[in-house]
Amino acid sequence: MGGTAEEEAAAFIRDRVDKPVVGFIAGLTAPPGRHMGHAGAIVSGSRGSATTKIKALEEGGVHVCQDLGRLGRFCLDIFSS
Repeated sequence: MGGTAEEEAAAFIRDRVDKPVVGFIAGLTAPPGRHMGHAGAIVSGSRGSATTKIKALEEGGVHVCQDLGRLGRFCLDIFSS
């Protein structure tokens, strides 16, 4: 949680990557306002939350898996098509 690297990566992927990209963002169930992990893990306004990261990645063309337990099958489905 926190930081904007994923949102910045989404823009890079959208503009420069033409191959399928799969991602996973943890933290959807984290309590609001709770600080976790490293010092950079601070949600800043409307950026940096798991929800905004997922939205940015999807808008950038990334296939975002929302269930880590299904990531393998998710990747297989994406890369098989």
